Amino acid sequence: MSDRFELFLTCPKGLEGLLIEEAVGLGLEEAREHTSAVRGMADMETAYRLCLWSRLANRVLLVLKRFPMKDAEDLYHGVLDIDWADHMVPDGSLAVEFSGHGSGIDNTHFGALKVKDAIVDKLRTPTGERPSIDKINPDLRIHLRLDRGEAILSLDLSGHSLHQRGYRLQQGAAPLKENLAAAILIRAGWPRIAAEGGALTDPMCGVGTFLVEGAMIAADMAPNLNRELWGFTTWLGHVPALWKKLHTEASERAAIGMNKPPLWIRGYEADPRLIQPARNNIERAGLSHWIKVYQGEVGTFEPRPDQNQKGLVICNPPYGERLGDEASLLYLYQNLGERLRQACMGWEAAVFTGAPDLGKRMGIRSHKQYSFWNGALPCKLLLIKVNPDQFVTGERRTPEQRQAEREQAAYDQAPAEPQERQYNKNGNPIKPAPAPVVEQARLSEGGQMFANRLQKNLKQLGKWAKREGVDCYRVYDADMPEYSMAIDLYHDWVHVQEYAAPKSIDPEKASARMFDALAAIPQALSIDKSRVVVKRRERQSGTKQYERQSAQGKFTEVSEGGVKLLVNLTDYLDTGLFLDHRPMRMRIQKEAAGKRFLNLYCYTATASVHAAKGGARSTTSVDLSKTYLDWARRNFSLNGFSDKNRLEQGDVMAWLEASRDEFDLIFIDPPTFSNSKRMEGIFDVQRDHVQLLDLAMARLAPGGVLYFSNNFRKFVLEDNLSERYAVEEISDKTLDPDFARNAKIHRAWKITAR
Repeated sequence: MSDRFELFLTCPKGLEGLLIEEAVGLGLEEAREHTSAVRGMADMETAYRLCLWSRLANRVLLVLKRFPMKDAEDLYHGVLDIDWADHMVPDGSLAVEFSGHGSGIDNTHFGALKVKDAIVDKLRTPTGERPSIDKINPDLRIHLRLDRGEAILSLDLSGHSLHQRGYRLQQGAAPLKENLAAAILIRAGWPRIAAEGGALTDPMCGVGTFLVEGAMIAADMAPNLNRELWGFTTWLGHVPALWKKLHTEASERAAIGMNKPPLWIRGYEADPRLIQPARNNIERAGLSHWIKVYQGEVGTFEPRPDQNQKGLVICNPPYGERLGDEASLLYLYQNLGERLRQACMGWEAAVFTGAPDLGKRMGIRSHKQYSFWNGALPCKLLLIKVNPDQFVTGERRTPEQRQAEREQAAYDQAPAEPQERQYNKNGNPIKPAPAPVVEQARLSEGGQMFANRLQKNLKQLGKWAKREGVDCYRVYDADMPEYSMAIDLYHDWVHVQEYAAPKSIDPEKASARMFDALAAIPQALSIDKSRVVVKRRERQSGTKQYERQSAQGKFTEVSEGGVKLLVNLTDYLDTGLFLDHRPMRMRIQKEAAGKRFLNLYCYTATASVHAAKGGARSTTSVDLSKTYLDWARRNFSLNGFSDKNRLEQGDVMAWLEASRDEFDLIFIDPPTFSNSKRMEGIFDVQRDHVQLLDLAMARLAPGGVLYFSNNFRKFVLEDNLSERYAVEEISDKTLDPDFARNAKIHRAWKITAR
């Protein structure tokens, strides 16, 4: 074989520029950059050195042959022409990887099969010996890449991907590959900082990947020094003496590096379950005397090396993919920025994130940004110099924007109108509620304007809620159009529903405003950040709004009108309690004494619990969902109501047709649309409400009352209903002050027999 070879070094997308610098430094000649790869020429010593020392490559491929290829036969014969006896024994094991398509081959499995057939046919002996297939640990791993009609056949010298260093046998939920972690450290300037004796710390270290990679760089340890199996180990072209020489040199360099006074390298992790796996990984890497890991929250993070020592803070915060992540992640990034400003002055910081908008919320400007890919996810590396010149104190505004915001702020900060009612129901004077204490923090001008509005709403509605004994209420509902969300208080929790922005709104601006609002909410409402839950509300179809969004299973007890109810703020789009129906529930409670109450489309049966509280003779609640009927059963039990309260699972229309019972008080609040698999056909409230009301009125006892409500904005009650029944719209009587701003939240009617 030749003394010089063509090599292909593959890498994660985005690392090509760094890899070509590294590869040239390790001896690669005529180097050229490709997508997710670097190509060049080298002798065998350089090929071995790249395998041993490359911190960034995935694989080192030695090109055996290039040949033109028009079809599968060309592929077979091109591979067959190689003298495979120079590379492996006839009874050895083989694995083939094939990439690319064209030339009549659109299936990579078929392409790999043709390559395998050619090698096996070439090596098959007269006695029948032939290579076997071993996809895990083969003697020879072959790769063929098809590129625009040219086949590039290579031997994989690395074997398993080079990012698998061997120390990380335990990992967290979202692990960062070792070579990507090394690339981030290099881009962040860690080799320079380490050479100057600087410190390294990760406040969200997970299982310690940044720490181990950083320590290996600082200690001049070859990343794959401890690997035992290579793609060339049983290759017949392998030169053991040359490899031994390079491995010995690397071992000596590592020994020298490890004998130096260790740098200060520390990791902190909030999840106690990851502490021991991180320590195990560090021990396997042989770096326990260099790296220490402790349990600690980002909010209390503070590196503690020598007072005069500086270094690099590096981390990979979570990006957020689940419902409600926005709030917790925003506060996480804010806490990180706060700790950098307060505890890491003069340090450098590197934040690797798939959510750059969240990175902007740290309150520190990055002086450089680099693009990377974490798998298929585009990410940014934000490099920060932690000094006051980089601190963000506000957003830039045009003079017109500033004037408009000053006018809006003046309105929001103006004294609230005097309350009409200054006494409670017992005639006792009401003590004014103290203004909420607002934690001082960096808010944009828009965020501060939003906080002012929220505080004013709280001041006005809080007095009403306290006087009426209301534990849960809406404190904000898109009052400022650019901050399009609904904010509800549930005792000491905040439930935020972000209305999806119209397509005409720039998504980046909508996201920025959402983060402004999330930053302001805890301060304006004096609520701990951990008690803010965020959801996105979009146009729903069918039963989507009732589908499970999360699986935390956490219920919170709230009170209303003397009853206790359970809400779930995390798992579903709706919480189990429709706040806008509060006046209707209170009306039912007042009218239910001694009556037989029927609740159709009962959801979690909160209206039925109110009826029971009001002294109903019996309650019957009908819904199609077993989940919500179980929830309803818990609501009844919470209040000590178990007798005379029936829960019926079924399609309401079918149930009404089959029922022969009479009821004195009926409440119907149907969905706008339903196509549940557990019902026949589709329910459309506009199309089907006449049939629904006729069936329900047939079950209404003489002198009884039926209340009908729905939240379909375009709903029109059929005129012919008033010919058969006495119909009175009572929508304006079913809105409390917290929903007075949004009269279209629902419509309601009182229906009785003529």
